[in-house]
Amino acid sequence: MIEVILVSLLIGVSVSIAESFQYPYTRIDDQVDDFFGTPVADPYRWLEVVDSEETLTWINAQNDLTFGYLETIPIREAIGIRYTELMNYQRYSMLLHRGPYNFFYLNDGLQEHSVYYCQDTLGGEPVVLIDPNMFPEEENLSLAGTSISKDGKLIAWATSESGSDWRTWHVREVDTGIDLDDTVMWSKMSGASWNSENTGFYYSRYDEPVECEEYEAINHYHKLYFHELGTTQDQDVLIYERPDKPEWMIFAGVTEDEHYLIIYVYDANSVEKNGFFYIDLNSDDRQIIELLNDFDASYYPIGNIGEDFYFFTNLDAPRGRIISIDISEPSRENWRTLVPEVEDILKEATILNDSSLVLTYTRDAYSLVKIYSSDGVFESEIELPCPGTVWGFGGLQSDTETFYIFSSFLYPGKIYRYDFETCESTLFWEPEIDADLAGYVTEQVFYESYDGILIPMFLVYPEDIELDGSHPTLLEGYGGFSVMITPRFRIETVVWLEMGGIFALPCIRGGGEYGEEWHLAGIKENRQDVYDDFICAAEYLITNGYTSTPKLAITGGSNGGTLVAACLNQRPDLFGAVLPSMGVMDLLRFHLFTIAWAWTSEYGDPDDPDEFEFLYELSPYHNIEEGIEYPAVLVTTADHDDRVVPGHSFKYAARLQSVQAGDAPVLIRIQTSAGHGGSVGLSETIQKLADKLAFLSEVLDIMVGPVNWP
Repeated sequence: MIEVILVSLLIGVSVSIAESFQYPYTRIDDQVDDFFGTPVADPYRWLEVVDSEETLTWINAQNDLTFGYLETIPIREAIGIRYTELMNYQRYSMLLHRGPYNFFYLNDGLQEHSVYYCQDTLGGEPVVLIDPNMFPEEENLSLAGTSISKDGKLIAWATSESGSDWRTWHVREVDTGIDLDDTVMWSKMSGASWNSENTGFYYSRYDEPVECEEYEAINHYHKLYFHELGTTQDQDVLIYERPDKPEWMIFAGVTEDEHYLIIYVYDANSVEKNGFFYIDLNSDDRQIIELLNDFDASYYPIGNIGEDFYFFTNLDAPRGRIISIDISEPSRENWRTLVPEVEDILKEATILNDSSLVLTYTRDAYSLVKIYSSDGVFESEIELPCPGTVWGFGGLQSDTETFYIFSSFLYPGKIYRYDFETCESTLFWEPEIDADLAGYVTEQVFYESYDGILIPMFLVYPEDIELDGSHPTLLEGYGGFSVMITPRFRIETVVWLEMGGIFALPCIRGGGEYGEEWHLAGIKENRQDVYDDFICAAEYLITNGYTSTPKLAITGGSNGGTLVAACLNQRPDLFGAVLPSMGVMDLLRFHLFTIAWAWTSEYGDPDDPDEFEFLYELSPYHNIEEGIEYPAVLVTTADHDDRVVPGHSFKYAARLQSVQAGDAPVLIRIQTSAGHGGSVGLSETIQKLADKLAFLSEVLDIMVGPVNWP
């Protein structure tokens, strides 16, 4: 198998065998690497250099082909129009209360970017604080983060250029809207946390990258700094670094009582494990105390009451529990379990109402919310509208009210206000969407994977469906990094349903739907189980008459893009179309770029001879074979993606085009001046998703949309 792949990679041609498509010329090199005695060809290595003249020419040629094809699809324009109609509704974020103000994002409907507002009372007149729509168009900036000082007088706000993960922080006065002179650059994987005096903030950054390598160079040595207002960045104080730990990522925040600076340390070599340090800001020496430095579990701090620190942890509890540690008596025999592990999966935890623990659980990927006292005594459960997903419950520990959003596939996200005094939820805001959702239903089924494990899957479809195998079906997956797949409302799902489609979303291994055990069951050498779970989902849909191979499309983004590309390699006969977006396609070189070294604990380490073996067997780029009639494929990526660098998708698409033995198109859509989100503004997002559905309408032979479509 390996020898066949090696030879075929070296002799691949640059023109498709399919007569209907003349793919752009793609140079083939004789690059061969030696991995522990195994020769591995990489003929498209040159495509990793995104900004080279040759690669830019290739990008333009590929986009010319792709958009030329998409423009011929009759329903493409109508899909875009319908998507735009559905997106034209007000969208509010959760409210944040600081000082005398409430802060929130609001999009009036079709604004390119949501606007950040403040108001002095609930329901009061909103005042624009930051409007990203007014940023200079030529700079291609987006608002990428905000942090409000505790007194509500200052906001640190971050911009991102072309969707990059790099952040530049600025500071604005809330009352006047005037920006201070402060600018902090090269922050990544970081927020901003204000000090107690509101005279500056803590943030994390990497060293400034070499010019022209900002979007590809590996990021090591995360450092924690403090920026004092009114000073330049070169005067920022280095708070913490670990030159001996290049793969540590360091995050910090000031506790609500302003007594401690907590330092959260993530080690990429430890799956779901971290350290927790702190500084007593009232002490004279301000030494760093390593409270938790064994890296034996995950410890997510949720707050403190005096010297008692509260953590959400999976230590001896893969489904999660709440513990408290008295930092004056920190030895493990003094730790207290406040809320023990239960059958449900603990997802989020906050402290509100002075001492109430608000815990969000999932049960078979549906949300539950329970409230406990700070001593771990159950008090109440918040009643939710229907099976779905809830998030929010933010605020200060002293707040006696909080807000949350509830959503499901057919339940647009509504904001609720919860009052701790009355223990009641009231509807605060609901969207008005131009769609009739009454004719659709959501069903959860459980299907068997290859080894007998039951996998839950959500299905959304027209209520009058006949199981005759004729329905276009979009099967989406992720399966990694402990990410929970839960029901949420998305406009693209509505458009797909209106096109007569079925939407399917399985909760495969590698995710967090059943706790850390479920996650670990899908990492490294177990990753094939993730792919088998997804393939079995497709087979279930076909066997039970929901769809058939010519009508079945699979899609996924980021880690989900890796998933669907690997499944395409393993079962090209099973799918009618495949949409891998921003996937990690080269599992032998992913760790050499930007922040991706942090994923070796999830995927495996190519520099380890044992882990190389299974990575090579699963790597999407390396397991494309000659002589296969692959189904229609539309790869999507962005040229400024500095999380999953676009070279992954470039190389994968080039290889797939070179060996395609059938007539189905293999195309790549490359968003320019965009990052891992795939777009910067709303219009780009609409067009990207419309293009995907238009592609599916063509290759799956979907004839018409609803009669009320243009």
